Amino acid sequence: MRVESERTMNFRGKNLSRPFVVALAAMTLAGCAAAPSRVDPFEPVNRAAYQFNDAIDTAVVRPAVQAYVDVVPLPIRTGVSNFYNNIEDLFSAFNGLLQGKPDKAGHDLGRVILNTGFGLGGIFDLASEMGIERGNEDFGQTFGVWGAAQGPYLFIPFLGPTTVRDGTGLLVRLSVGPISYIHNVRLRNGVYVMNAVDLRAQALGAGAMVETAALDRYLFIRNAYLQRRRFLVYDGKPPPETEE
Repeated sequence: MRVESERTMNFRGKNLSRPFVVALAAMTLAGCAAAPSRVDPFEPVNRAAYQFNDAIDTAVVRPAVQAYVDVVPLPIRTGVSNFYNNIEDLFSAFNGLLQGKPDKAGHDLGRVILNTGFGLGGIFDLASEMGIERGNEDFGQTFGVWGAAQGPYLFIPFLGPTTVRDGTGLLVRLSVGPISYIHNVRLRNGVYVMNAVDLRAQALGAGAMVETAALDRYLFIRNAYLQRRRFLVYDGKPPPETEE
């Protein structure tokens, strides 16, 4: 009877413990799944912003930009891109100096002088035809070279993926850019809108690639953005990443 009683208690204990173990395992897995990412601690908010942005882009922005691509001839669109790139080359030269890269700064400044003076204000990219490559440096990269932490990943509607460091660099860039000194508000806003349309037109092909290649487009965009920015900060030679 004593042995039988112990067996009964053990049997009942096992039966009672199974639901508890299953529940505990489920809660543990749920806690792991819900754990915030080190690089993206605001993921729920960022995902909501991404979904909102994607809805607006699908319904309004992408059709408008596609119409721009279909209607405006390629040479004109190329000239628009070259004009804005020429402005960015000037800032790239300045950031190259801030980062201690005189060669890159010299190339970018040479591009600006050549394209502005002989390319009708940058509409024609003569520098690229002569083999002078763009430096592609910005304030976000400069802050990174100076040792500033990347900060959390952010997805901002109508702007897209960024980080605290890159977003701060963008604010600096916008505040000192030549377009901000246009006093005519309507003209200034028109120049900003045209720049946004040009950038979105260049990304049309990338958007199609994301849709076909990614099961989770949000994660695909986030990881691609962070990897590219890391690549740029370290000039293509990033150190090994630490495990999260």
